[in-house]
Amino acid sequence: MATDLLVKLYDLPDSAAAYQRTEQHGITIHRAMGLDRSKILDFIKENFFPAWIDECTVALAALPSTCYIAVRDKKIVGFACFDATAKGFFGPTGVLESCRGMGVGTALLYRTMEAMREAGYGYAAIGWVSDALEFYKKELNVIEIPNSFPGVYCHTIDQN
Repeated sequence: MATDLLVKLYDLPDSAAAYQRTEQHGITIHRAMGLDRSKILDFIKENFFPAWIDECTVALAALPSTCYIAVRDKKIVGFACFDATAKGFFGPTGVLESCRGMGVGTALLYRTMEAMREAGYGYAAIGWVSDALEFYKKELNVIEIPNSFPGVYCHTIDQN
């Protein structure tokens, strides 16, 4: 069963080691720009869930963008968004299977959480977490929100 998580943005871990780790693998993390929109959406279409294309489209339309990407050798290897499903929500996020274990997901998570804090949020919600629950528990001091599934997603066409 999935759950929503709450993150205290005023109590984030130090991200320096996470960024250094990705840099050691030749991977940089930066805010996505609108001119890369089609490349980012193609990346998501080829590697992840179709609904994430729609959510990422929202993040890329924001100014500044609320989408971050991980790039290696001028190719996207991961992405993370916020304010794509609902205000204050982190996600969607994904990393190429071939780049997992290099700290890319952690660096994207930290950078996105820091951006949310910089945007004035005190807390972030991570919605519909199931398989990645242990990852979030390891990386952040998360609080499970009781009875939160399907949460804001109950208003999607598929859930009605």
